Amino acid sequence: MAKKYDFDLIAIGAGSGGLSVAERAAAYGAKCAVVESGKMGGTCVNVGCVPKKVMWFGANLAHALNDARDYGFDVENKGFDWQHLVTKRESYIAGINNWYHNYLADSNIAEIQGHASFVDAHTIEVNGKKYTANHIAVSPGTRPCVPDIPGAEHGITSDGFFELQELPKQVAIIGSGYIAVELAGVLNALGTDVCMYLRKEHILRSFDAMLRETLLEEMLDSGIDIMPSTQIEEVIKEDNASLTLIDSRGRRNEGFDQVIWAIGRDPNIEGLKLEAAGVETDAQGYIPTDLFQKTNVDNIFALGDVTGRAPLTPVAIAAGRRLADRLYNHQKDRHLDYKLISTVVFSHPPIGTVGLTEKEAREQHGDAVKIYQTRFTAMYNSMTEHQVPTAMKLICVGAQEKVVGCHIIGPGCDEMLQGFAVAMRMGATKKDFDDTVAIHPTSSEELVTMR
Repeated sequence: MAKKYDFDLIAIGAGSGGLSVAERAAAYGAKCAVVESGKMGGTCVNVGCVPKKVMWFGANLAHALNDARDYGFDVENKGFDWQHLVTKRESYIAGINNWYHNYLADSNIAEIQGHASFVDAHTIEVNGKKYTANHIAVSPGTRPCVPDIPGAEHGITSDGFFELQELPKQVAIIGSGYIAVELAGVLNALGTDVCMYLRKEHILRSFDAMLRETLLEEMLDSGIDIMPSTQIEEVIKEDNASLTLIDSRGRRNEGFDQVIWAIGRDPNIEGLKLEAAGVETDAQGYIPTDLFQKTNVDNIFALGDVTGRAPLTPVAIAAGRRLADRLYNHQKDRHLDYKLISTVVFSHPPIGTVGLTEKEAREQHGDAVKIYQTRFTAMYNSMTEHQVPTAMKLICVGAQEKVVGCHIIGPGCDEMLQGFAVAMRMGATKKDFDDTVAIHPTSSEELVTMR
């Protein structure tokens, strides 16, 4: 008997979520298609995690060149070629793009180029052609916000940052979240004068206070100007092409050659015609789902940043794979647990965090909370003129002192957090940490020797 639909599964968006659900479903024998209007890999590969990390590595090398002198090397920094790094970065990304094309073909997953829009709950249209599927996974990602103020078009977003062909001399970054602090750190390390404008008082407001305070201190020490409680109300492009910012207090902030908006991201749902399928969105345009990634329409699912929760590449991948496990491999209760998701901010120095902040823990557990923390200069930086701080905090709850939060800032924390996140998911207590023999000499040993 002929199949009712063209495909078992269509994924809208070839980013982390869409690719992952299609790849896993195809491995189970499902007939799948992926629809994408841009480059393969979505935000992460093209204008997010991957190019960001390349630039972060470059910025770290700038620090290392300075540190080398303190270790006895006669090193002369003869300059930095921004275009060289950008060219190599884009070549690396192109290789990932091409790999995805080949991988989809080898996996018998149909690749449909173009913008998808819903016709009904089982039908989409791309470039005038209709495609049907039993299940549809919506994973279009998000895009950077631009404020509705006069002259906003003179600024760029994080997407525009990755299009820069030369290193700007003086930059204003508007925002206080992880994208803002990451871009500020990269540009500052590579030689740009950076000024950050925060709408409220703090950077990284949702992070543990220890992390944001330590990072703020280090950013200021590195020469980044930070203007808290400052709302930008207008951008003026001067006759000499420089940019001037007018803030809410009427002050003129002049002489910038780039303004970068890093004020958040919006769900990328324009043109999807979700209403044609009856899919509901919230007030911000995100697509709510249940624990099984299901929207209000039984056969339509949403993955990744468009759901408005935990906007991280590994989260979208994990959710997509678990959805395919449930739909096509009889794992009926398979779903992603959104608790204890670890993440890293590639600031300078980097931040690693998993679990509850101290504020959240005290709100939930009151006097049952016990805090262990330490602050020191890592051995590497003890030899350098630039004394980069390292700080760590463990948040424990109850008589057994179960570890419910782990927060680290300092060189190497991006690599050390993963194993501790595993331990926390397994229910580790402070005693478990204490009973673990330390690896010496490392920074990570402090997490198992804190008193």
